[in-house]
Amino acid sequence: MKIFVTGVNGQLGHDVMNEIHKRGMEGVGSDITQSYAGMADETAVCSMPYVQMDITDADAVDRILGGVRPEAVIHCAAYTAVDAAEENEALCRRVNADGPRNIAAVCRKLDIKMIYISTDYVFDGTGERPWEPDDKQAPVSVYGRTKYEGELAVQAQLEKYFIVRIAWVFGTNGKNFVKTMLALSEKYDTLRVVNDQFGSPTYTFDLSKLLVDMILTEKYGIYHATNEGICSWYDFACAIFETAGIRMNVIPVTTAEYGAKAARPANSRMSKEKLTANGFEKLPDWQDALKRYLQEIRG
Repeated sequence: MKIFVTGVNGQLGHDVMNEIHKRGMEGVGSDITQSYAGMADETAVCSMPYVQMDITDADAVDRILGGVRPEAVIHCAAYTAVDAAEENEALCRRVNADGPRNIAAVCRKLDIKMIYISTDYVFDGTGERPWEPDDKQAPVSVYGRTKYEGELAVQAQLEKYFIVRIAWVFGTNGKNFVKTMLALSEKYDTLRVVNDQFGSPTYTFDLSKLLVDMILTEKYGIYHATNEGICSWYDFACAIFETAGIRMNVIPVTTAEYGAKAARPANSRMSKEKLTANGFEKLPDWQDALKRYLQEIRG
């Protein structure tokens, strides 16, 4: 199978390309830059075909996908700067809503399947029970609204689609919470971290395996996929420092005390029962994933 992957300069797209390569499958990567701009990886991304593509340019998407003729698209590209999105709504919407609409339109024309990566931010974050895939979406931020609009755009045009909602992502390529905590530990001995938002961290290495497994099937629909286990950002930060052997005074604060520009869902717990119901394996526990990740990036 030939799989076209968007957003390969980012965390998830990079690891999806790695997974495709490991399985001996044919992958074509794309991103906004003229050439691949992620971390060097001799085993995968750098040795596989790459094409520049602006997903907000419908003509370019049509021309490039029409030329590559993949059998599937895994759409990882997104505008993910949650706070910045509040002041850049038009750009965020072009990337997160118009982009997937453009890709889905070509997938429909070529009769190929598509995975669209979405987010826990499509929910309003109320309550404490895990969100089910079919629960009502009511995003509370520009980022969440535009990702939900992307979901609707894919659903309106395709039958052969997977929508996979993920959360709290960390991977070797690009920026993430784990790397931020490690970098801050070199400058400070005390950090304030939010303790009233709950969810599940997601290691892109683990997630990429699931996505490639999924695209090989016809078990279409909406899924949730994170590593197993629930924690707060404060819990996550404490685990990072403990696992890395770093002494750090971590002070729990509320979301209001922290004062982020964009609203965040307090409850990002998501049910993954639909994965097992459809024959897919759940991802390992997030603490196990964190340990493996730190070994990968720190040696």
